Amino acid sequence: MSRSPESPLPDVAGEAARAARPIDWVGMAGIALPIAVALEPGRPALQVPASVDVSVDLRDPDARGIHMSRLYLRLQDALAAEPPTHAALRRVLQDCIDSQQGLSTRARLAIRYGHMLRRPALASDHSGWKTYPVQLVAELGEGHLALDLSLSVEYSSTCPASAALSRQLNADRFASDFAAAAPLSAGVVRDWLASPRGLAATPHAQRSRVDATVRLRPAFDQLPLAALVDALETALGTPVQTAVKREDEQAFAALNAANLMFCEDAARRVAQALAADARVESFEATVSHFESLHAHDAVATVRSTPR
Repeated sequence: MSRSPESPLPDVAGEAARAARPIDWVGMAGIALPIAVALEPGRPALQVPASVDVSVDLRDPDARGIHMSRLYLRLQDALAAEPPTHAALRRVLQDCIDSQQGLSTRARLAIRYGHMLRRPALASDHSGWKTYPVQLVAELGEGHLALDLSLSVEYSSTCPASAALSRQLNADRFASDFAAAAPLSAGVVRDWLASPRGLAATPHAQRSRVDATVRLRPAFDQLPLAALVDALETALGTPVQTAVKREDEQAFAALNAANLMFCEDAARRVAQALAADARVESFEATVSHFESLHAHDAVATVRSTPR
């Protein structure tokens, strides 16, 4: 069906609002878009799938609606063109504001995607890829850009109390097995420890996760995602592995024994790591130990400014 050029399409968004008032935020949520991400230093950025929310304020109380399609059309190419640094996000958000032709003064973006990092094995020469859930929330208003980076890191936590109870049972069995024995040699003790009798109990451990959100200082343009992952995994000591051979599994068992943690211990380690990063202005982090002993989880939250 053809349409006469003298008959423009109706635009009811330009009508006056019936209940006049400004709108804090209006836009779209869950837009499927590609974004540019640098997965490895020195290599070109790749396009990865992301879920994006975008919104602007509607400052004119009488305006019925914003120009929503303009936001979409600007985002679909802009986010795929370059990685989301402070400077790049500022340009995108300012373009969103400008697209509204005076209707808006602020813009907000939330970008969610899985960031992949290649992680080396603990002992063998292998390595593997691990996905870290990431969310970037950027807000521009009155020339000021606020950028929050949220990420999740998985690790293993072995209960200190359970470890102490297990050691006691191991010691009791040793005392029982050798109560009437002659003076023991190191070889006899070693053989006993290496046998099934040498393990009366094992402490409970579980996969755990830290969910952290940091407010980034604008003086550092590049997103320190890999650096923050490294800092958190180093602080916790027992990051979940990728490629695992027997020597890697043994090394992981040793790390768990050397890093016995209540959720309170893990939270303090996380806080210390984030507080030491000059790129972090403020932070909030929650550690969750998905307990294997009971059906509920153990959780702890730390903030840069405790309440």
